[in-house]
Amino acid sequence: MNLNPDIAAYLQLVNAARESGKVQAMHQMTPQQARDAFDQSSALMSLGGDEAVQVEHLSFTARDGHALQARAYTPGTRVAGTRSAAVVYFHGGGYVVGSLDSHDALCRDLALDCELPVLAVDYRLAPQWRFPTASHDAEDAWAAVVEQADRLGFDPQRLVVAGDSVGGSLAAQVGTTGVLPRLRVLIYPVTDATSQTPSLQRFATGHLLETATLEWFYQHYAPDLAQRLDPRLSPLLGPVATPQVPVQLVLADCDPLFDQGLAYFKHLTQAGVSVQLQVCEGMVHDFLRMDAIVDDASDVRLAIAEAVRRAVAEV
Repeated sequence: MNLNPDIAAYLQLVNAARESGKVQAMHQMTPQQARDAFDQSSALMSLGGDEAVQVEHLSFTARDGHALQARAYTPGTRVAGTRSAAVVYFHGGGYVVGSLDSHDALCRDLALDCELPVLAVDYRLAPQWRFPTASHDAEDAWAAVVEQADRLGFDPQRLVVAGDSVGGSLAAQVGTTGVLPRLRVLIYPVTDATSQTPSLQRFATGHLLETATLEWFYQHYAPDLAQRLDPRLSPLLGPVATPQVPVQLVLADCDPLFDQGLAYFKHLTQAGVSVQLQVCEGMVHDFLRMDAIVDDASDVRLAIAEAVRRAVAEV
C-alpha cells in the first residue's frame, strides 16, 4: 500500500503547510471555514471540467418544503427531444462540507465520459441540519427525479445513482422503494460510523482525510452515538434492502475508510448483490477529484463510465 508518487508529493506540500501553521486541519476549523477551505482546495486539485457541457440549474422540494438545489450536466451527444438514461449524483463532504461547486468539475467530466446527463443534487449540511436531514433530502430528491422524469427528459427506468464518501452512503440507500436504480456507484463510501478498524489507525493522519476529521463530521451531523447505528448513516449495520440492484464499489487502499469499504463489499455479496469491486492502489480518499494531480483519477472515472453505460443499455 505505497502511495502513488504524485499523491505523495502533493501530501508533502499539504503536510508542510500544516506544520508551518499556514493551513489548519479541517477539524480545527469552524464548519463555515471548513466549507470555504474545501471549495478552495477543490479548485486546486481538479483540471476544472469541460466547459462544453451544458449546465441547467434546477431545484426540488423536500418533504418540509425546503428547496434542494441541483444542476443538470448534459453532454453535447444527447439528442434533443428524447428521454435518456441519467446519473443522479450526491457529493461527499462528511455531511458538513461539500457543495455543487466542489464537485462541479467531476460531474462535468462524468457527463462526458458516460455520454449521459448527470444530475447533481445538493442536500442540507450539519450542524445547521443534523441527522437524518441529509438522508431525507437524498430520498426526496430521488423521488422527485423519478416523478419529474418526463419533464427532465430522463427515462425513469434507466437511472443510475452515484456518490462519493458520504454521498456514496446516500447513494446506497435511495431508491429502496418504487423505481429502483439500474446501478449504484459507491465511491469510497462511509459504511459504518461506529467502526474502529486498522485502516482508521493506519491512515489516521497525513493522508488527506484524517480520522479526527471523520469524528468531527460525525459530531456535527450525529452527536448522539445511537444515531450512528442507524443504517441510513451506517449502511453496513443494516440489511440490504435491494439485493437486485448491482453495485460498482470503488475503494482507495490508502484511505481510513478502506476496511469498512471491504466489509461492505462482503456484506453486499453475502446478501446476493452483484458487486464489481475496484481497489485503487496508492490512492487516498477523494482522489477521484484530483485529476490535476494524478492521472489515475481519469482512468478510474472512465471505468465508472463504462459500468454506467453497460447498466443502462437498452434491453
